[in-house]
Parts: sequence; structure tokens; C-alpha cells
Amino acid sequence: MKTLERIRQAVERRPSELIEARARGEKVLGYFCCYIPEEIIDALGLIPVRLGRGGDETLVDLGARYVSTNNCVFIRESVGLFADGKDPYVQNSDFVAVAGTCIQMFRLSELVKYYFKPEVVALGVPRNFYLPEGRVFFRHEMADFVRQVEAMTGRTLEPGRLSESIELYRQIREAILELYARQSRDASPISWRDIFDVVQAGFYLDRRQYLSLLKDLLTEVESVGETAKPNNRPRIFVSGSILAPGDTKIIDLIEQLGGRIVVDDLCTGLRFHKELMVHDHSLDGLADAYLDRIPCASLPCLLPLDEDKRFTTMVQLAKEHRAEGMIYHTLRFCDPFTFKANATMKYMQEKLGVPFLEIHTEYSPSDVEALRTRVESFIDVIYMQREEKEAAAC
Repeated sequence: MKTLERIRQAVERRPSELIEARARGEKVLGYFCCYIPEEIIDALGLIPVRLGRGGDETLVDLGARYVSTNNCVFIRESVGLFADGKDPYVQNSDFVAVAGTCIQMFRLSELVKYYFKPEVVALGVPRNFYLPEGRVFFRHEMADFVRQVEAMTGRTLEPGRLSESIELYRQIREAILELYARQSRDASPISWRDIFDVVQAGFYLDRRQYLSLLKDLLTEVESVGETAKPNNRPRIFVSGSILAPGDTKIIDLIEQLGGRIVVDDLCTGLRFHKELMVHDHSLDGLADAYLDRIPCASLPCLLPLDEDKRFTTMVQLAKEHRAEGMIYHTLRFCDPFTFKANATMKYMQEKLGVPFLEIHTEYSPSDVEALRTRVESFIDVIYMQREEKEAAAC
């Protein structure tokens, strides 16, 4: 589609645009984790860029010179990005922000600050996010985050600018959710992978230009939607650890073996945008919205699980997008997602009865063939379940 190509070209141009912007005196804040509030970065007149990549074993090995190999490969590659110094978004980040959703992410902020010397601000995320005390803590953390960024940049957060930024991001999220809904239809001119790439393009592009491109894409999808052919491939829900830009191993295997991803709850995908609703255009209102979003698996589960928004949202998404199976992907040493894999499997099978496959991997190609066999068998199971349902209906 023409707009998808325009988005790809815009991403290719973006590093040079950042160089030009910085030459004009603008500042770039690179950040890790979707709990960092882009609305605040934008309202302060800074350029937000989400950092981090995956799938590069060389950068993982480079990062391992600075951090234990018992840390997850995403953290090791993220450190490797700074050690290598060639990533254009790391190169052009004047400041770095990290949200401490897990202990490894907090460790990342310490390592980057100690070894590579950028100005770093950390945002604490409460473990007891569901209690009033957790809400008070996070409001204070958000206010402190603003104070630190103001001190680093010499700028002041103005309520009017914050409200404008909140509205901008509301429109972006609304457009992304509509695109997710459209790609999962039986006949759609765009795929989940297209939309996943579009979401990640939004990590880098000027956000106002990005919104304009999203609107153009929605218009184009609507105009050609009726000509699309039905897609009857097995409908798969992808969940689990971060799938960072560049980490396409699991996606490639699913598509090569005839599967069709229709939904995800990844922090680099749908969860980045879903269920983040700012009702009060104030700093406290923004903090509450980020705390009330679908929680990361690094945060404790609520018990019973029927009260945990992460689990109930998975069921909701699977139903809305008519997923026939779930592939739960965990990175090696990503303990929060790994430890919750069994509970996730039991909950999804209890609520929906769909096939479930846990894949535990890292950024090495050495396990591709073993994973290929498992994914192929998983897709065969979905086909068998289809046949059983069709036979039972006759």
C-alpha cells in the first residue's frame, strides 16, 4: 500500500532529520519502556525516541562485557547499542530515560549512566500498583521525572502544552486501535505485520507527521478494503516478552509455516496503545492513566487472576480477534514473563480452550530449526481442531 511505503521511507529519513533538528538546537530524549510518558517529553518541546533493538547476537555479546550474561538478551543488546555507538537513535539522544518496570531495566539505567555518561533519568514504577499507596508513589515519581527533565533541559512544563500533547497521543492511539481491528478481518488489505511495523515506526517519527500518516493509512485501507481476498490461515495470538525492532525470528517462522498473526499484547505492539485513557489532563491524571493501563508481566499478578487486567485483557483480545491459538514467547533470563508462562497457559485454556505454545529463545539463530518444528506442529494442531469442529457441526 502506498501509505505503508511512505511510512517506511519516513523512517529511513528520520536519522538525518534528527541530526538536522539537533543542529537547529532541538533536543532528543531517547527512552526505554512504555511506562515513560511521551506526552511529557513532547509537551516539554523535546523529541521522543524509543530506544532498543533485538535480534543482533553481536551486540548481545558486546553488551555482555558490561553486564552479566544472566541478564536478558534485550538488556544485553541495549547495553551493546551504547557500547557500539553506531545506532542512529542512540547517537542522537541528548538525554536518556528508563522506567524501572523490572530490576533488569533499572540496572540498564545504571549501566548506561556509569559507562557511557549520558544524562539519565529513571522513573520508578510501583510493585503495589493496585493499592492507593502505589498510586501516590507513582504520582510523586512522575512529578520528580518532570523536575529532572526540566532541570536537564532548562524548560518548564506548561499545562496547556501538556493538554495538547495528551490529545495528540489520544488520536494516535485511536488510529492504531482502528488499524488493529481492520487487519484482523477475514479479508483485509493489510496484515498484522504491517501494523506492527507501523507501531514501531511511531517510536521514531515526528508524532504529528505520524498521526497524519496514520489517518492517510486508514483512509487507504477503507478505500481498498472491499477488494481484499479472504485469509483463512490459522489465527494466532502472540504474547510474552518484548519483540523489539529487529527481532523477527518468531514472526518469520509463524508466517513461513502458514500461520496468520491477528493480535498481540506486546509492549512494542498493541499494549503500547491499548487501555491508556487520560481522563484528567493534568500530571496526576497522566500518572493515573499510565498506572491503570494493561500492566507489564514484570509487575505482580492480582489474585484471583480474574481481577488481573493483564489476564482478562488477553481473553478479551483473543475473543475480539477470533484467535485460534496463542504463542507465548519468552526471552532467556526474562524471568517475569517466563515465570508466568504456566499461569498464562492454564488461564487461557480454562477460559478459551485454545492451543498454547511456549517458546523460550534468545537472539541466536541456532534454535531456528528446533523452533520451526514446534511451530509447525502447533499450526497442525489448530488445523485439526478446525476439522473436529467442522465434523461436530455436520
